[in-house]
Amino acid sequence: MNFQTKTLDWAQAANLSVDALLVLVPEKARVPSSAKDPLSQMARQALAAGDLSAAAKTLSAYRLAGVKAPRVVFAFVSDVSAAVLRQAVASAMAAIKQPGVKHLGVVTSLMGKPELAALQPIMLALGDATYSYTETKPSAKARELNKVTLGLSHAPAAQLAFEQAWATVRGVELAKEWANRPGNHATPSCLAEVAKALGRPAGFSTEVLGPKEVAKLGMGAFMAVAQGSAEPLRFIVLRYNGAARTQAPVVLVGKGITFDTGGISIKPAGEMDEMKFDMGGAASVLGVFEALAHSRPKLNVVGLIPSCENMPDGLAVKPGDVVTSMSGQTIEVLNTDAEGRLILCDALSYAKRFKPHSVIDVATLTGACVIALGAVRSGLFSGDDALAQAISQAGERSHDLCWRMPLDDAYAEGLKSNFADMGNIAGRAAGSITAAKFLQKFTADMRWAHLDIAGTAWRSGAAKGSTGRPVPLLHQYLLDVASGQAKLA
Repeated sequence: MNFQTKTLDWAQAANLSVDALLVLVPEKARVPSSAKDPLSQMARQALAAGDLSAAAKTLSAYRLAGVKAPRVVFAFVSDVSAAVLRQAVASAMAAIKQPGVKHLGVVTSLMGKPELAALQPIMLALGDATYSYTETKPSAKARELNKVTLGLSHAPAAQLAFEQAWATVRGVELAKEWANRPGNHATPSCLAEVAKALGRPAGFSTEVLGPKEVAKLGMGAFMAVAQGSAEPLRFIVLRYNGAARTQAPVVLVGKGITFDTGGISIKPAGEMDEMKFDMGGAASVLGVFEALAHSRPKLNVVGLIPSCENMPDGLAVKPGDVVTSMSGQTIEVLNTDAEGRLILCDALSYAKRFKPHSVIDVATLTGACVIALGAVRSGLFSGDDALAQAISQAGERSHDLCWRMPLDDAYAEGLKSNFADMGNIAGRAAGSITAAKFLQKFTADMRWAHLDIAGTAWRSGAAKGSTGRPVPLLHQYLLDVASGQAKLA
């Protein structure tokens, strides 16, 4: 889907040649009584009559006199918050998504100063409402809407915000697409190939390490998870160089378990199909690099994706086995279903070679985080106050929210082992925190944060599918670092 911007007032929007027109009407919109164009008149009358209100959120018209678009939908916006805008667009799109609607016009001219901040939530909502997964479902109807014209009060002033928002939308869509693919269509080798394809046109480099190279690095924890699968592991290294080589890069680490059975500690059968989403962290890193290819910020970024399956065959790691991580620390594998932290810990050790500005790992790591925060906010863990604040602020600005969780040293007590330097799990209590404490043991001398996206990376039920989160948060953080807004000193 292609987006473009155009300076349009409501009178000009009425003459826009599109298949459908979406007009966003804020609650406190002041439509001048002198305005005689058909859109202004209808909006003014509908607001006065209560036909556009909190109770009546949309109003549709067909072949409205004086309007070129055959279909017009007015959407009431009670305020200009991201949540309200996305809901308004979603409601309107239910009426607009009709056969033959290939070009949509969206009018935001009445919003005033918040118009720039509204672009990303509006564009993300349009993408979400029209996204269709077709890769392994030939019967699914592909997205018909292929062009959106955003009518703004002053388009040139919105150009940078528009370009950054569009880059984010592209990143989210790529993350969704790959997270949605079933495990046999999104193997570690498949992820490696898409990473290579991303880098070629964008000019950034991709390196893919296989089992021999990973063994040479001493990534014993990562190899232990992969050893029960017939699919060979892949360790993917992406490098985006937008600044001088001397500038320390931001390192993003994405958990890439392309299917998680739980290994020998096998999961219950119910909803196990959703464990194809266990590479949501990896998908988000790929999505961020897709966004970087279009936004081109002036900074350096490294993406690390340890990817494998977690399977229960005769070679699989067993509960009680002790493995040696790349850091040299030994780990007693008390539960093979706590595998994400095993592949991440070696990737975090590898990240040190880049002498990073900051490191953020992203993982669908614990069910405990779902219990704690649900599907609204991702869990944020960091011992660095400045980094945690910068990530939280990026989440607020991008409307991709997170919540900082504690990392008191006392939470690490349960990780003690009689047979290794640590166990890979503690008790059930505070499971998301003890998982983060495990990862923290591999981050000495680095500014590090961990995002647990187990509750936010996908939806279950009738709307089952990837959300593409936290691509907006991560992309915004990188833009903030590049612009100097994220100050960590």
